[in-house]
Amino acid sequence: MSDCVSKVELCVSCSDLLDKDVGSKSDPLCVLLQSSGGDKWTELGRTERLKNTSSPSFSQRLRLDYHFESVQNLKLGIYDIDNTSHDLGDDDYLGGVEITLGQIVSSKTLSRPLQLKKGKPAGKGTITISAEEIKDNRAIVLELEAKNLDKKDTFGKSDPFLEFFKQGDDGKWQLVHRTEVVKNNLSPTWRKFTVPLQTFCGSDLDKTLKVDCSDHDSDGSHDLIGSFTTKVSELQKAAHGSPVQFDCIHPEKQKKKKSYKNSGVVSVKSCKLVTQYTFLDYVMGGCQINFTVGIDFTGSNGDPRSPNSLHYMSPDGLNQYLSALWSVGHVVQDYDTDKLFPAFGFGAKLPPDYQAAHHEFALNFNPSSPYCQGIEGIVEAYRMVLPQLRLSGPTNFSPIINHVASIAASAAQSNAASQYYVLLILTDGEITDFDQTRDAIVRASRLPLSIIIVGVGPADFKAMELLDGDDGVLRSTVGEAVARDIVQFVPYRQFSDAPRTALAQSVLAEVPNQLVSYFKMRGLEPPKPEAAPKS
Repeated sequence: MSDCVSKVELCVSCSDLLDKDVGSKSDPLCVLLQSSGGDKWTELGRTERLKNTSSPSFSQRLRLDYHFESVQNLKLGIYDIDNTSHDLGDDDYLGGVEITLGQIVSSKTLSRPLQLKKGKPAGKGTITISAEEIKDNRAIVLELEAKNLDKKDTFGKSDPFLEFFKQGDDGKWQLVHRTEVVKNNLSPTWRKFTVPLQTFCGSDLDKTLKVDCSDHDSDGSHDLIGSFTTKVSELQKAAHGSPVQFDCIHPEKQKKKKSYKNSGVVSVKSCKLVTQYTFLDYVMGGCQINFTVGIDFTGSNGDPRSPNSLHYMSPDGLNQYLSALWSVGHVVQDYDTDKLFPAFGFGAKLPPDYQAAHHEFALNFNPSSPYCQGIEGIVEAYRMVLPQLRLSGPTNFSPIINHVASIAASAAQSNAASQYYVLLILTDGEITDFDQTRDAIVRASRLPLSIIIVGVGPADFKAMELLDGDDGVLRSTVGEAVARDIVQFVPYRQFSDAPRTALAQSVLAEVPNQLVSYFKMRGLEPPKPEAAPKS
């Protein structure tokens, strides 16, 4: 899962609100609600009330947690407040808007007409919402070494490591980083490390930090060699070439010996602050997420007319393939401005001649424009072509992976963090071209691409689990390792009884980190958002 939840602040302004007060303008306030399922809404916050204005700009920001992998339905309501009660039931409603947080962050700022209820506009009233991520995106990069540390082991030298602590609000020391152990060395150099500044010192460059240097013992009873205190502003002096050194002091030794100087010296070889970009930096900067779908129409799925087939349409017009598509597609579509999704099938013979099986055919039978309008468009194309296909084989994944990879490769040549691709493959899991697929994935790991595989039906998905290199590194047939982890595999059956959103949450949770890891590997910063046009 993403290691930390992003927090987002919404800034709200309105224009041309309805006037509900006789002889003066309304006294508006904005309330933010989030859907908690069904018709239930939970209030997350409200702005201040402004007096006597029909075009308010609220200064009180509205804060909420952001999760890429869920559709977060929000409602913003504007009320005219004429009393002191907290309850809004006795206040005039000036209109509202329902919107998803994904829509707000992917457009950064957006305006919508206010509605009194669905289909009924609130006069000429409009609401403008802009989003900003709350964060300190700096990290500290440190490299340290030590000289002449005390020898703690009877046989051999010490095995030193460092631990860094910051002081919590309660005054207690909290561990923020531990280096690796350098074996049998009294003048070690530790590897360079990076820690988010917020974690390291709460973003306060003058906050006191404590550093312990200890001798590692395999039984866990590490011996303290010595400690010192410092702060980031002091460590930063190393950046300007001045030596930054600290005496490692062992308090017991200091008490016992008047002539005690230190138990060794730790010095800072390098210290710098760097910017670490987040998923939202890229999305809000205008990076588009392009979503492509590949659907498995091989014979192992069973004849679509038979109720035992994975492609069989139940009376409600659904099956596992469509349910998985709805679940994942609904989240991703908010991040794609044109909502045009290329959709492909593989493993079927096509009309009119039903000759060889095709391993990458446009679901709408239009190879020059395989785009479907929204998730609904993909579902519609699927329902149209299903009766016309003959399920066949073998099950080859590599053609569709290579197809999307070639598009991602041409986007990568722009050297800008403007396009990222997500390929969703829905399959019953019987893969034939395992080696070619491995090679395709290893090549694709150097491109702006993530691959999500949803396994439909009861098969044994061992091969799919091998492609999702969570428990080991996936390698190509010639032994080349993936540059980064880009495949996420999930069996649909684990979610068949779960709420519809659970599947998307599981398969999409890794995408934000995969996107950031790609642009970081390429050294690409988020695009600078263009200034909003003056209205």
